[in-house]
Amino acid sequence: MLPLEIRKMTMEDLEQVMEIEHSSFPYPWSRASFEKELRHNGYACYFVAGLSKNGQVVGYAGSWILFGEAHITTLAVHPSYRRAGIGSALLNSLMETACSLGACQVFLEVRDSNGAARTLYEKFGFKIKGVRKKYYLDEDALVMTRDFSPAGP
Repeated sequence: MLPLEIRKMTMEDLEQVMEIEHSSFPYPWSRASFEKELRHNGYACYFVAGLSKNGQVVGYAGSWILFGEAHITTLAVHPSYRRAGIGSALLNSLMETACSLGACQVFLEVRDSNGAARTLYEKFGFKIKGVRKKYYLDEDALVMTRDFSPAGP
């Protein structure tokens, strides 16, 4: 795995985050959506993965943590840095934070066709619990969940 620093996302990270967002998703979030999450959503928890040598943002992830559960809202890694453990590091940070804030369960939606993401989530113990029809403009989403034990993620 690359030498990484996982830290809270800041407004200064958004230019690099948006580059990754646009290269990762067919229907990317807007910059305004990320700004709203960072500035106004008290339930939001967003991280970036930066290269230790120069701080370049190579991935990011976010979740909402409320009412004893966490909802992973986004996770992406720059295409040039995929399959290097960055997604796992980010997901682990989200889950540790959620558990420390009292979440007993974490859930997410993922495109049925996104085999790489599904493999990552399954590696972390997520199970498919349902389908959200037409969740994405062009595809259904699988709902995946994972419960936390009392000892943590």
